[in-house]
Amino acid sequence: MSNPLKYQVRNLYKKLLFLGREYPAGYENFFRPKLKAAFIKNRDLKNSDEIKKAIDFGEYVIKELETLYYLRKYRSLKRSYYN
Repeated sequence: MSNPLKYQVRNLYKKLLFLGREYPAGYENFFRPKLKAAFIKNRDLKNSDEIKKAIDFGEYVIKELETLYYLRKYRSLKRSYYN
């Protein structure tokens, strides 16, 4: 794996770990093992196009997690004002 991609993968992992702390199903028992398994599954990728595709999918997951958290925040605010 080339160095720029290596750093992108490492940064992606760090971002996902940080975002996973708020995951509704739990961080230590659900999110972190699933994340680690996903990265271990893809650690044998050698082709830079495949690695970039996996990075793009990880960024998509980041956007989905952020959307999930914003939706949860919106719903809690809505519940506090409206029954």
